[in-house]
Amino acid sequence: MSFRSIHKPALIVAIFFLSSCSLLLNSCGDDDQVENKPPSTSINKIMALGASRVEGARPEFESFRYELWKQLVAGGWDFDYIGSQTDEASYGDFEGQEFDRDHEGRGGWTSGQILNGLEDWLDAAGTPDIVLFSSPGGNDLLNGEASLVQVYSNINSIIAILQDRNPEVTIIIEELAPGMTSFMTPTFTASFNAVQAEVVNIAAAQTTSTSQVLTVDMFTDFTDALLADDVHYNEAGARFIADRYYAVLVDVMER
Repeated sequence: MSFRSIHKPALIVAIFFLSSCSLLLNSCGDDDQVENKPPSTSINKIMALGASRVEGARPEFESFRYELWKQLVAGGWDFDYIGSQTDEASYGDFEGQEFDRDHEGRGGWTSGQILNGLEDWLDAAGTPDIVLFSSPGGNDLLNGEASLVQVYSNINSIIAILQDRNPEVTIIIEELAPGMTSFMTPTFTASFNAVQAEVVNIAAAQTTSTSQVLTVDMFTDFTDALLADDVHYNEAGARFIADRYYAVLVDVMER
């Protein structure tokens, strides 16, 4: 499962949810291919950061990136997705534009793996104004690879690196959407709820005079009908998540 930001001050929209190699994912693995990208000149450089809910795996399941991109294009925003990864799936053009395929999602990756790779990814892709940090801690919970205390430490360290690279970055972290009802066991739900609560605390503690750290509620009204499998979005689910992000972005992005 995979739980799989601009200037005013700059925005990190946190993007990181669940992705589990032990479940049903075909996107899991430790492959850290990094592609150097030309520097972006956009006033709104957006990095989607996380695991398989960021990466997507068409046609099996969807990332929210495409639906959000269409909303931003329709809104007339000057923006650029950045990341050292390139989505190779097939997407339709929208309003005469080709989908921006750059992202920083890796299926199955934990908060510790993201922390360890982040500096190299930023070197390759450039420094974001906006980071969508997708549902932090999800894969850690699924894989049992770290204590909650370590997960919280990793999330704080990821935010610190982003703020060090851009002191005006704004961080929006997902209060993650749940998995399928049948998947959410009592034990997993208890850990899920603990991470949800701590993400709010982390956002408040990490906000500075120049860098906002915000949260976005992805779980209220999220239903099984929005999932393609136990944990990944179908098209309606991707649109649901994109809608929530867009509602935050319109208040922080620059024209």
